Order: sequence, then structure tokens, then C-alpha cells
Amino acid sequence: MSGQANQRSQLLIERNHPDPLYVQLRNLLKAKIDRREWVLNEKLPSERELVEIYGVSRITVRQALKDLEHLGHLQSRPGKGIYVAEPKPSYELEIVRSFTQTATENRLLPGMRLLKGELIKADEEIARALNLPIGAEVVYLERLRLLNDLPVVIQRDWFSAAMTPGILALDWTTGNRSLYLEFEQTYGVFPARGQSTVSARLATPTEGAFLQMEMPAAVLTLDQVAYDASNRTVNISAAAYHPLRYPLTLTQMTRRR
Repeated sequence: MSGQANQRSQLLIERNHPDPLYVQLRNLLKAKIDRREWVLNEKLPSERELVEIYGVSRITVRQALKDLEHLGHLQSRPGKGIYVAEPKPSYELEIVRSFTQTATENRLLPGMRLLKGELIKADEEIARALNLPIGAEVVYLERLRLLNDLPVVIQRDWFSAAMTPGILALDWTTGNRSLYLEFEQTYGVFPARGQSTVSARLATPTEGAFLQMEMPAAVLTLDQVAYDASNRTVNISAAAYHPLRYPLTLTQMTRRR
């Protein structure tokens, strides 16, 4: 390693830093992309060159590059090298925005595969969440949602059958059908507000198979309840997202003090 490269690495990579070396390197490389020192479709230096520039091992370089590729900032092209990738779409977390609407706004093709659609009797938990009597008829929909033909989320919805008579008679095997669009256009039900809980857990074998994940794997989970303007519960939902194909984002505003 040249003296100049070693001096640069000492300024950039801190051996006594609490973050692992690959995390420091990942952050440094990400900063170069953010500052547009490396632009879209530009080829990165080779692993050997990065080892010399930053004074770290090849294992450290590979881990940092792998992380950035998983996060969508880099793209590996077999036989050619690693390039700066096009930024991934932003999937903003909004309760009253449908999957279809979000996909369309990101210029992606939404798709759907019906896994289950049936009438069930509300147990105590579902009845309480939907503000219905125990034993009331509830529609249960379970769908695999796709973007550009790639599976990204398993979505499960529960809602009152009395509020949406005949909804299961609709063709849910079409390429894509928006539940919220049916609520609004067919039944005059307009979700207006709600609440969400985001978490993560290990995927079940069934989820892993549907989402094409290499097991064991983690999924992002999003549990939501939506209400209309009169505070009537519209639906409750539980979704399991592929964390790389559909990373959820949340925008927050800082309140002035």
C-alpha cells in the first residue's frame, strides 16, 4: 500500500471506532454516492483498489459492498463489476393510500394473486378491532401483491360483510384489484384516518415461499386499522413485506418550538 493511500485510510477508517470496519466503509461509500462523486451507472473501483484506498481487508470491502447492494445503492453486473444503481422507489407509509395507488405513483405495475377469500365469524379479537358483535360475519381476504411481477407483500384484510355485501362475488383473480377502490366506488366507504404498527419478525415457511426469500429470513410487518370520517372502523389489516423489494419509509415533520 502506498504511503498516500495509507494516510487517506487513517483519516477515514478509525480502528478504535465503535462501529465495525465494514459499517464505516459502507457509510463512506454511501456518502460518495450521496455527494454524487459516483453517479448513476458509474463503475466503482475494484475490490483490490478499495482495499488499497481504505486500508482494510477484502472481507471488509465485500461486506460493505454487499450491504450497499442489498440497500439498492449498488448493482453487481457479472463479469463487469459493481455499478451505482438507480435509486429505489419510496414506499411512503400512509394508512389511507392503497398499494395500487403507491405502485402507480412510483411508475410500477401492481399485480395480485388471491390466496384466500372467505366469510368467517368474528372471534373476540376481530370483533373488538372492527367494533362488531362476536360471531358477526366478516370478510377475510389474503392476497399476494406484486410489483412488476415480483412478489413483495402478503396482505391480509378483515372487514364487515354487512358493510360490503357481495364483495366476494367480484373477480379477485384479475391482474390487480384495489380493495380501497372497491370500498369507495362500489360501497361508498371512504377510509379517512387510522393507525399503524410497524415491526419485524422471522418469515414463516409459507411466507418465505410466496415472497421468494432464502430462509431463514425476516419480513417487515405492518398492522393497520382504518376508520372513516364518522369513526366507523373500515378494515383491519396485517401485512408481511419483503424488506428489500418494498422498504417502508416514514416522513416526519419537525415541530418548531
